[in-house]
Amino acid sequence: MTVNPSGWRPMSPANEQGEAQTVTGNRALMLEEPLIFEIGSTEQTGVDFTEVSRRGSRLGDLERSRPIGLPGLSEPDAMRHYTRLSRQNYAIDLGLFPLGSCTMKHNPRLNEKVARMPGFADVHPLQPQETVQGALQVIDELAVWLLELTGMDGIAMSPKAGAHGELCGLLCIRAALEARGDKREVVLVPESAHGTNPATAAFAGYRVENIPATTAGRVDLDALRARLGPDVAAVMITNPNTCGLFEPDMIAISDAVHAVGGLVYCDGANFNAIVGKVRPGDLGIDAMHINLHKTFSTPHGGGGPGSGPVVLSSALAPFAPLPFVARLGDGSFKIVEEENAGEEHPNAFGRMVAFHGQMGMFTRALAYILSHGADGLKQVAEDAVLNANYILRSLEDVLDAPFARSGPCMHEAIFSDRGFEGGTSTIDLAKALIDEGFHPMTMYFPLVVHGAMLVEPTETESKASLDQFIMAVRAIARRAKGGDQSLKAAPIYAPRRRLDETLAARKPVLTYKEPEPAEAAE
Repeated sequence: MTVNPSGWRPMSPANEQGEAQTVTGNRALMLEEPLIFEIGSTEQTGVDFTEVSRRGSRLGDLERSRPIGLPGLSEPDAMRHYTRLSRQNYAIDLGLFPLGSCTMKHNPRLNEKVARMPGFADVHPLQPQETVQGALQVIDELAVWLLELTGMDGIAMSPKAGAHGELCGLLCIRAALEARGDKREVVLVPESAHGTNPATAAFAGYRVENIPATTAGRVDLDALRARLGPDVAAVMITNPNTCGLFEPDMIAISDAVHAVGGLVYCDGANFNAIVGKVRPGDLGIDAMHINLHKTFSTPHGGGGPGSGPVVLSSALAPFAPLPFVARLGDGSFKIVEEENAGEEHPNAFGRMVAFHGQMGMFTRALAYILSHGADGLKQVAEDAVLNANYILRSLEDVLDAPFARSGPCMHEAIFSDRGFEGGTSTIDLAKALIDEGFHPMTMYFPLVVHGAMLVEPTETESKASLDQFIMAVRAIARRAKGGDQSLKAAPIYAPRRRLDETLAARKPVLTYKEPEPAEAAE
């Protein structure tokens, strides 16, 4: 049987294992779907155009010299194709999304309704400022809430994601050090920090050095103090960290860094566990990004884009980037740019983006904050921690939990593949979860835990939802501990079987090529 490049093929009545199959390859309402190039033809289009006389082209040598090669589909065919593909994906609207350090919480529909209101959804960044005063007020009000929740002095609203916010914070740190004539070259990053932290520090031109974690999964304070010196520009720390634990020595860490003239950057990706409970500014933090698409429920990924405002201490606030929104004495708002910053904000290090940030994310986040209120945000953190600890204590008897005795976890619970038999590993458990209808948890991160499995349920999951997930993980864990080799074949019931992920990452096939015509056998 000829197999096309997508792996799609009409199935024979029985597959290689002898299991009954449908002729079409469909499984009831789960419809098999080929590539769009295999259902459309480049020789036709879904729209009828009248013949037009060709006039001289103004494209010069940029004019296309060969066919574009895109398939033509009718509107029903196009709609069905993408709808069928969407049914093969997973989403937070389908079920629990347990990715650790990702905070995949429900996106309230109230937020979506607000973001689609006229004046927000259709606002343009080049409109005259007097016509967008309401939008500017939203940005300003959200900024006030974020400053209040973090106990910080200044804020940059323009960064568009977490890593973008990290870079903003480091550029503020660099500008502050240069302003005092202090050239430093090293950024220290604990092993329990997010992986983007060392990458961002290196991108900003710093030399990165690691600080080890203790056996309890927290920063080794003695090792940090021993390494601090006049060459250290900053420490980038994640708190709560990626082991799912709060850093109880955070104030001592900040004091030690400040004592040698350095500054403290905190990765705020896990702020959901402490929002309304702890103010990072009270811990000596100098800069922290806030993932609106995590703590404040704006959509992730394809539903995005993200947003990563950065809150700043008084030491860094003067160096925050342009542009920003300022409230005037008469209650109106203006956007402060290079041409009008003047003496008001002369030390800005520059700018991160062309305009002012992600308006759709600002409206969603503010709607979320206002609908919860201060007491509701505090409950968000409490319920998120409660759910994570329920996961931890419900699985620690069947999965190795390396930090189960380090006290309560915060937003996420971490497990390892210790005790798995027969060559089974973390990836086998994760793939088997797909067969049970769940997206896998974060795998093999953080690196301080062998075969790590990081589970973050967030506060929006019910006990019934958590119990269903726990039941599935417990059953798979028992199979892994028994060396069940069938786990290596998982997923069995997914639209596609297990792929060679290494080959897919190293040699991805990103363009479609017509298959070679089959030659008749002699």
